[in-house]
Amino acid sequence: MVDSTSLQAPDLPDTMSPGWSEDRGPLDSVPRYGVYALRHGVAIVNGLSIGELAGRAGGGVETIRFYERRGLLDEPRRTASGYRDYEPGFVDRVRFIRKAKTLGFELREIGELLALACDQGSTCADVRRQAEAKVADAEARIGELQRIRRALLDLAADCHGDLPASSCPFLDRLDGLEEL
Repeated sequence: MVDSTSLQAPDLPDTMSPGWSEDRGPLDSVPRYGVYALRHGVAIVNGLSIGELAGRAGGGVETIRFYERRGLLDEPRRTASGYRDYEPGFVDRVRFIRKAKTLGFELREIGELLALACDQGSTCADVRRQAEAKVADAEARIGELQRIRRALLDLAADCHGDLPASSCPFLDRLDGLEEL
């Protein structure tokens, strides 16, 4: 039989409170429960799982894995059980990648931007050149889309709507040899 006096909690030092674990540090507050680890007397937050990272960054788990394979995200540390354990800074990096994609940057170009951000020798002029190249690319695509629009409007103008589809001038011109 166990003596109930031996089960009493030890006295906590003045610097410790019930929200602290003597060997692990402060307990994390809501919304993410967890335990801090102490390194050199500084509390370190436990990392994020891949699902938590994806949720906070607004992406999917497979997207995170894809970015890792493409080298846009560093390989995260692993837990003792082998799970990915991401530092909170990964959230900002995934958001950066997603924002750059919405501006039309390809993954290769995003990698170049990330490399510029990490390179002590790079300047804003280097980043500006990347942005200007992307603007030129966007203008070329806009020109192509305007050409497509004009061609579609011309083709649609030939369609009067009262003929059977088998005699439609729009379809005939698409089927013909002439360039649009």
